[in-house]
Amino acid sequence: MARMEKPNRVVIALGGNALGNTPEEQMARVRAAAPTLLRVIEMGNEIIITHGNGPQVGMIQKAFELAHHDSGDIPMMQLPECVAMSQGYIGYQLQQAIGVAMHKEYKRWHVATVVTQIEVDPDDPAFQHPTKPIGAFMTREEARRMKELHPDMQFAEDSGRGWRRLVASPDPKKIVEYESILNLLDNEFIVIACGGGGIPVVRDYTDKGAYKGVAAVIDKDMGGELLAEDCHADVLVLLTAVDHVAINFGRPDQQDLAELDTATARRYLQQGEFGEGSMAPKVRAAVRFAESRPGRYSIIGSLQKAAEATAGISGTRIYA
Repeated sequence: MARMEKPNRVVIALGGNALGNTPEEQMARVRAAAPTLLRVIEMGNEIIITHGNGPQVGMIQKAFELAHHDSGDIPMMQLPECVAMSQGYIGYQLQQAIGVAMHKEYKRWHVATVVTQIEVDPDDPAFQHPTKPIGAFMTREEARRMKELHPDMQFAEDSGRGWRRLVASPDPKKIVEYESILNLLDNEFIVIACGGGGIPVVRDYTDKGAYKGVAAVIDKDMGGELLAEDCHADVLVLLTAVDHVAINFGRPDQQDLAELDTATARRYLQQGEFGEGSMAPKVRAAVRFAESRPGRYSIIGSLQKAAEATAGISGTRIYA
């Protein structure tokens, strides 16, 4: 009997903005995306799904904030808890959507969400220079009032769209639950993990080295990259709103790229070819993963063409 070839292990990262701004919109979008994700499995791959949570975590935090100020009886909710809540409900909706798609195709796979903590370095320089905008846009006056209520918070104007809170974005170092994720994969589960980049935690040596959450946000693409490394993935697929990485984006001489080696990608990053709020973080994560071990590569493509991107028919392949 011929020996079956080991399937590729693929981490698929979904952008938070691609999931919509309301629970209803999100459910509709993940239900539309779920059959595409199943096609990736049918092509002979194991998949791990991760996702962004930018709009969702902002919505959760603002809801608690408004309820706290309106009633006084409801406490403020800290950022790590808000990230955990977003992981839970986005994971739940992905599980539901994948379940519906499997039912229609008579598949009997299992799917589970892991609420995931990621250890960061408490001495990471990012904590001294918060740069990551989170939450809803505010007017200058609203930001000033928030600063009066919370002097430890920092705010800044964001790309002409309004003011937002800034938090640190430290580099992810270790997935606390990676052994649980591997155990689920070994038992043939579709795993959803590291939502929103993961819940950032540090060691608390006043409490015997236990973990405690910190007010920070891990870049979702770098969180997905670490997930791919720690779970011994072969391919990292970063899904966004466009089919390819491009240079001269939005200009008459725009050039879509089918392939990109990591040295050239670094040069384009240094030249500012990719937007910091959009493509640049994905390219950095793709480069880091491609260089993490020989034979690994990354793909950046669109959610609608996830199966085609994984098969190499669409998207941009980034390799060392």
